[in-house]
Amino acid sequence: MNITIYTVGKIKESFYRQAIEEYTKRLSRYCKLKIVEAADEKIPDHASEALAAQIKDKEGQRLLAKIREDTYLIALAIDGKKMDSVAFSEKIQSLGLYGRSEIGFVIGGSLGLADAVLKRADFTLSFSDMTFPHQLMRVVLLEQIYRAYRIMNHEPYHK
Repeated sequence: MNITIYTVGKIKESFYRQAIEEYTKRLSRYCKLKIVEAADEKIPDHASEALAAQIKDKEGQRLLAKIREDTYLIALAIDGKKMDSVAFSEKIQSLGLYGRSEIGFVIGGSLGLADAVLKRADFTLSFSDMTFPHQLMRVVLLEQIYRAYRIMNHEPYHK
């Protein structure tokens, strides 16, 4: 299984980078993982809604340009479907059983995902009704993907 995480911006804090490196290493025994970053836009203080929408659209176009056509795309969005870890594991496993070898997860920038990206998505997933920093969301997503593979392989995981 090939899993790609498409995301806006680079990771600046070393503690996030260390966590990402750790989960990338752990996942290497289960899947081929790639993280693809699209450049983020500078957001001026007190940006108007129109400017915020333009910024989101620019970031969205950059993301879409990097996503392969044959990728089953899961967008992370607050209004997406909520799942527990077992259901998430079953979702990933079923995609593999149905011949999907390319799964992509997309994380928006600090303004969220553009409508065009949400329309391209095959599935939208919500981790919570709360908003998380997009850099932290990368770590949370990687941990949940790792947990999903542990569940699939009947290996111990914390409940």
